[in-house]
Amino acid sequence: MNKRVLMVNGIAQTVITDGESLLSDVLRAQMHLTGCKVGCGNGQCGACSIILDGKVVRACTRKMKNIPDNAVVETIEGIGTPEDLHPLQLAWMAHGCAQCGFCSPGFIMSALQLLRENESPTREDVRDWFGKNRNACRCTGYKPLVNAVMDAAKVMRGEMKKEDLLFTPTDNKITGTYYHRPSGVAKVTGTWNFGADMSLSMPTGSLHLGLVQAKISHGLIKSIDYAEAEKMPGVYKVITHKDVKGKNRINGLITYPSNKGDGWDRPILCDEKVFQFGDVIAIVAADTVEQAKAAAAKVVVDIEPLPAYMNALDAMADDAIEIHPGTPNVYFQINNKKGEYEKMDEIFEKATTIAEVDGYCSRQPHLPLEPDCGQAYIDEEGRLTIHSKSIGIHLHAAMVAEGIGVTMDKLRIIQNPAGGTFGYKFSPTMEGLLGVACLACDNRPVSLVYDMYQMITYTGKRSPTFAHLELAMDAEGKIQGMRGKNILDHGAYSEFGDLLTLRLAQYHGAGYDIPNISTENVTVCTNHAWGSAFRGYGAPEIQVSSEVLMDIAAEACNMDPFEFRYKNVYRPGCTNITGQVPEVFSLPEMMDKIKPKYYEAVENCKKKNEGSEELKYGVGLSLGVYGCGLDGVDASEAFVELLPDNKVLVGSSWEDHGQGADLGALTMAHETLRKAGVRPEDIKLVMNDTAITPNSGPAGGSRSNVITGNAIRVGAELLLKAMDKGDGTYYTYDEMVAKEIPTHYVGKWAASMCSNCDMETAQGAPFSNYMYELFMPEVEVNTKTGKVRVIRFHTVADIGTVINKATTDGQIYGGIAQGIGLALTEDFEDLEKHTTLAGCGLPYIGDVPDNFTIEYVETPRESGPYGASGVGEGPLTAPHPAILNAIYQACGARITAIPARPDKVLEALANK
Repeated sequence: MNKRVLMVNGIAQTVITDGESLLSDVLRAQMHLTGCKVGCGNGQCGACSIILDGKVVRACTRKMKNIPDNAVVETIEGIGTPEDLHPLQLAWMAHGCAQCGFCSPGFIMSALQLLRENESPTREDVRDWFGKNRNACRCTGYKPLVNAVMDAAKVMRGEMKKEDLLFTPTDNKITGTYYHRPSGVAKVTGTWNFGADMSLSMPTGSLHLGLVQAKISHGLIKSIDYAEAEKMPGVYKVITHKDVKGKNRINGLITYPSNKGDGWDRPILCDEKVFQFGDVIAIVAADTVEQAKAAAAKVVVDIEPLPAYMNALDAMADDAIEIHPGTPNVYFQINNKKGEYEKMDEIFEKATTIAEVDGYCSRQPHLPLEPDCGQAYIDEEGRLTIHSKSIGIHLHAAMVAEGIGVTMDKLRIIQNPAGGTFGYKFSPTMEGLLGVACLACDNRPVSLVYDMYQMITYTGKRSPTFAHLELAMDAEGKIQGMRGKNILDHGAYSEFGDLLTLRLAQYHGAGYDIPNISTENVTVCTNHAWGSAFRGYGAPEIQVSSEVLMDIAAEACNMDPFEFRYKNVYRPGCTNITGQVPEVFSLPEMMDKIKPKYYEAVENCKKKNEGSEELKYGVGLSLGVYGCGLDGVDASEAFVELLPDNKVLVGSSWEDHGQGADLGALTMAHETLRKAGVRPEDIKLVMNDTAITPNSGPAGGSRSNVITGNAIRVGAELLLKAMDKGDGTYYTYDEMVAKEIPTHYVGKWAASMCSNCDMETAQGAPFSNYMYELFMPEVEVNTKTGKVRVIRFHTVADIGTVINKATTDGQIYGGIAQGIGLALTEDFEDLEKHTTLAGCGLPYIGDVPDNFTIEYVETPRESGPYGASGVGEGPLTAPHPAILNAIYQACGARITAIPARPDKVLEALANK
């Protein structure tokens, strides 16, 4: 053991540690300075950044034996308090930088040292600094972070007052402003306790879990030998499928009756087979994490390998065995049949021009910086209580209860403060494991925290999609018909696979007036990572092909890509891909807005190309569309209550994974209640506990802002009506009680104007509101190396009324940054290579341009709360095909499969 005296935040602290211990672990576990977050665990994300002897260091890479005595350590806890925040912390809040907030302490500490060394940095200085120090963010797209540093620097130079950083409401109005998130202070001070932080404060007697996981992708389990593991120090129990009290399966909630599976195909603990790499076979419960992992490594599992089908085409082969015996590998199909689909051959025969594409969208990993984590225990009412990052707490209770072996009334799920999920937590990941372990360990509290390797290799991914699409155009370039076949690789398990395949049928060619459609869309089971929701859910998978096809079609018609799109976008009189009349027709206005910038960029690229041989420049264009909600009559519920102190309590299960549910819930209530003089600070929130908050539905598909926002609005309107005295004044709580007027109101809202899509034709009116977005990137292509850089990005979005500008800007910047990664670097295919953030292609600040601009066309939605639509999915619908189109415009290399890594670009250049 080593004794060290460290000067931590100005105070001498004596610590005794193993020399091999990491500084991050000592700060977090021994000194309870949990503002130092651990994400990747190998120095690739910077979430653990602190200042050590005047230098920014990643604490997860520093062993205590290398830390000198009397070293000066500064953490986020030492630079500001909630009552007296540092300018950087205030600026972080003001610019909406703390979305999920997991990376915020590390960025702020890094920026603090930058401003000590350079009080007047340029934007490029800031970007270079964050790049050099490996500070990564998955949420923001980086531009807001640079904005925050620049403003904080002004304050620190005396050019701006600290109190002027945060937006201050005027006329008690915050809708459409830069009002900050209620969680902002906790996030920027490092006191927002994420799941791994909670695991450090579990009660005495809690057990920590280690997993025994499959190291092959498909095989028969012959035996599980855990005799040696049981004898290891600190081990309480080794848990296998034999210890599961319930059905030992996740309920996949099969959506459609034509699905050939039964939805019960994902085991909690594998019993007969493993179906993908990382499948959990056993759990070790021990006194410490280290003991649990050491014992898990001693469990011997004998697995007889079976053929592993790692992509849909292999799994569809005639000689492929059924991965789930009794269920064919191709287990669902839905066709889009619109207009005169039965005459499609005739339509194509009469067409003046035909265009086609064979495209592919990759198995994009979510890459949140916070690994999956959770806890389970028995609460005071005897309920099995599971804390997790769930973004569908009521949904997940229904999916895991029977598998664990508890009734719904004896199961409680609470969302922890959660780092970004970007959709992977639409599926239950560890909830079943936690519940099973708690019950198997005699109801003792348990905790499980994945490392980044487990996070990447054993959570769901975007489902790869193979697409073949064709377009038929008349002599004027007007689209007459679309046909094709699309194949969805949904990985090892079927949950939501049919729903995702429907999304392909809803979004190929979305945004365009296509009167006749005939496509097949099929779902395939493989042995790769199971398909889970990912931002854009279905649109990025198919629009990468359909939007490249639009460029191919434009060229075939001898038309400019802008002109071709402008001619074919939605206008009054047309219907969308599912036969629904669009709720607004704003695309022509949006295109008019982007038109001058597009043609200016085209000319600038031409001029740059004239003087450059090796570097070529191009501008691309694409259009993305996404519907807000679950299909059909989506519904939500919330409550609004006046409290004895005349504050207002708003309760909902609007799960927050960085998108701003807390600010959304507050704003939706405030916009109505401000008529009664209620201020933002008068509104309290209770969120995301199935024992307390009503079923608001999952936070996915950009549904919450519309569906739950409307439910909160309705609840607020009911309370306001009850408070109204009729003379322009409003009752207090005491006055309402005295008059026996209820103070608690439940708001419910359902999209009654919607209908499910027909399972034979995919025709229907599935969504009440849509998001529309145009994408215009400029790229630089190095024709010698194949390296592509996005050097500028402009986008035009119609998301209805903007509810909060900082939030919507951040969502759009962040979503497009993920689209840049999807286009150029991100993938999860190679189980040896794609196992770290960097290995999977996470975009750092240098990969995302600072020349990044957003314009809004605000078309109020009739059925949206205060005219709002959604925002989160829109920016990741189609930025990636715009980048592919820009590459083609730059150098003539037509790429239709992503990611467009250098080798693929060089191959396309050689084949052009």
